[in-house]
Amino acid sequence: MRVLSFTGHPLVDVGIAAITAFAGRRDPSQVAVSDLEAIADYMVKHYPVNPLKSFLTVAFPNSGFTNPAYERTPAKRAQYAERVLRAFRSDTPTLPGERCVFTGKPAVAVALDVADRLRPGRAFRQHVPLLTGEDVINFHPYGDAGLPISGIALLALQALPLGCAKVQGRLLAVHADDPDLTLRFARRFLEQNRKLIHDAQAGGDTKIPEPAHRVGTLLVGTLLDIERKRLEAGRPSSITAYHLSNSGQSPDLKIYHVPMEIGDFLRSLQMAQYRFAWDDLCQRGWEITPARRRKTTGDATLPRYNTLYEDLLRLPEDAASFIRTYFLRVPRRRTRPGDPTTTYSMRSEARLVSWNLTELFLRTVVRMDRSRIEHIRTMGDALASYVQAENDRRLFHILLTSNRYSDVRAALIKAGQAQIRRGKPPIVGFDQFVAVFEMGEDLPYDDWRLARDLVLIRMIEQLYAAGWIKSHADEIPEPQLEEAAVE
Repeated sequence: MRVLSFTGHPLVDVGIAAITAFAGRRDPSQVAVSDLEAIADYMVKHYPVNPLKSFLTVAFPNSGFTNPAYERTPAKRAQYAERVLRAFRSDTPTLPGERCVFTGKPAVAVALDVADRLRPGRAFRQHVPLLTGEDVINFHPYGDAGLPISGIALLALQALPLGCAKVQGRLLAVHADDPDLTLRFARRFLEQNRKLIHDAQAGGDTKIPEPAHRVGTLLVGTLLDIERKRLEAGRPSSITAYHLSNSGQSPDLKIYHVPMEIGDFLRSLQMAQYRFAWDDLCQRGWEITPARRRKTTGDATLPRYNTLYEDLLRLPEDAASFIRTYFLRVPRRRTRPGDPTTTYSMRSEARLVSWNLTELFLRTVVRMDRSRIEHIRTMGDALASYVQAENDRRLFHILLTSNRYSDVRAALIKAGQAQIRRGKPPIVGFDQFVAVFEMGEDLPYDDWRLARDLVLIRMIEQLYAAGWIKSHADEIPEPQLEEAAVE
């Protein structure tokens, strides 16, 4: 008989994934009752003592595990643990007509406090993160406070912190459309947590150390690493990450969503034809560690964020800015100390400009029509050949620096006329120009700057390969600084 299955609720499912990972199973359907007993035993042993007790205050403030009043009454703490961790047992009484809001199973007929003050089977903030407290009745029909809950849901929610990372003083829970991805995140965080718990206990520490990286950097970095390992299995998936605190004084929740098209892009990047070029971009995305931190030792010397990783979380809305910054290497205005994008340079980093990566991004993230992509590539090739053959630095300068569509169009027309006078066909044909820049004869695309940047990416890649960029490096201007996205 199946005892465990995903519910669709992110926090419960991350807890179920943690139970599954703890049991060494590949799927919740393989989890046995003995596996539930094993993780309950682990929590009974470790939750009431540091470093996990301190860790749990983020998820379950004032619970039987964290309430200071239970310090001198270990018997009551043990009784509380039995009620919230063992209620999944088949001999636990249930409430007729009351169903768990998470699993649909019968709600347990057990008061989830030692003093029996609470209505049996009803969960509150100390049992389920981000619920209201016991005395708040506003959001319940007829003032009937609390949520009906089953023993399985209770156990899963208590296991939730084990399947999360603790970042910046909060829990990071990751839930995906693909259950395999949810399970892999929970397994990764569980393994890290168990090691940190063991090390902290061995060293007599009262808290679990937090990673040096910020939440967005940790999330995307972990996702990339997981996708690298599951390239031949699984499927593209969207993920939603919940960075939450259930703290009594400052409960909070921030949600990060990675749509399926971004997941598809990150997954495709693990293929051999993209991997090395992408790794180079990632390496240049790390914070430049300030000198005052380099004088210290330990985690203080590590970069705390990767701008590339964090800007991935702004996609697809900020796709044009992302392309300009990371694929065209246009520097951005300084927004925070150590921001590496302020040092980007098309002149000195032309080797990092890759049409191959850009084309993948256009197909998977922007969902650009393939025929338009081909027109852009062909135009970039033609313009690169022309600039190299005629050494037309003026045309390249205008394409690189102009913010006026009319200037770009006029420069292309002028270059085409020069070719005709030489007895050669124009560089860019009418149909091609319209396909890249315009919807009609005189109506430019709203994203003409994006089209111009994409043509430049192809041109720069070709001109760098031909050696033209290197031989004219001192004459090539840097494009106008890109405005950084608002934090």
